[in-house]
Amino acid sequence: MTEVLSTIPVILGSSWGSGVNLYLTTAGLGIAHRLNLIALPGNMDTLGHPLIIIAALLLYGIEFFADKIPYVDSAWDSVHTFIRPAGGAALGYMAAAGAGPAMQIPVALLAGGVALESHLTKATARVAINTSPEPITNSVASVTEDASVVGILYLVIKHPVMASIVVILFILVSIWFLKKMFRFLKRIFNPPKKEESQPQVLES
Repeated sequence: MTEVLSTIPVILGSSWGSGVNLYLTTAGLGIAHRLNLIALPGNMDTLGHPLIIIAALLLYGIEFFADKIPYVDSAWDSVHTFIRPAGGAALGYMAAAGAGPAMQIPVALLAGGVALESHLTKATARVAINTSPEPITNSVASVTEDASVVGILYLVIKHPVMASIVVILFILVSIWFLKKMFRFLKRIFNPPKKEESQPQVLES
């Protein structure tokens, strides 16, 4: 139990980052581990294997370009609706390897839930952005998302307690944001129908 508590920053940071960009998160943690910047808990040290880092970087390269093209980014997000949460859950499961299956499964579910929440926030925001005809906003949003993942990984490595606080704040803000965005998208894609004016009958 103590071991799991000490890995909370890594679990929260990696699961939140996975929901935004799974491949950047995986590559970042793997590179940090190989450079001895962080000792990844449980079986997460596997991320430091060169083949995993290379595969993650290649996939990140594809996502880097796909994420900046209007509508292609939303299609990419749709495909990753299962992949990102599953990746976050897998990282959580690996991080809690030392605590045994009884603890690994709840941690994996929690990590998957955090990844799903951050993924939905990103995907919903992208759908809203794509209602605008100009393409620049997509690139700005993509760079901002990648920077936020790098920032969280930095905090996980250098300031783990702060990383946990920031992720929790992100989750709370995202819940509010999702409510607003779902209402906005509902108005965009399902506008209220105008009431047909009924002909007035003149009384004699």
